[in-house]
Amino acid sequence: MATIHAFSYNRKIINSKYLNLPDIAFFKWCSERFSINKGVFNTIDNWFYYEGIEEIILRRLYILAFLDFVQSTLGNQGLKFIRFGHGGLTKRLNEFLASIN
Repeated sequence: MATIHAFSYNRKIINSKYLNLPDIAFFKWCSERFSINKGVFNTIDNWFYYEGIEEIILRRLYILAFLDFVQSTLGNQGLKFIRFGHGGLTKRLNEFLASIN
């Protein structure tokens, strides 16, 4: 599994208060910033956990980096929520991991 050092990420977010929010508050912040719903968020969180990223702060950094990765490829399409389609989320997660390895 790649480590956090394998991809560059804004140092401000690493020391950010957002990483230490309670779970529901962290989800709400992600939802507002990245336009994802709870099901997508939970799937991403579970996927990284089962890929071996067990530490919550590190996993949250991966979640944010992944959401930045997806958002950067979509641009501003005026969508209420980011949609991945059937099998699309897993495909994008695998693309993200490949891009940081």
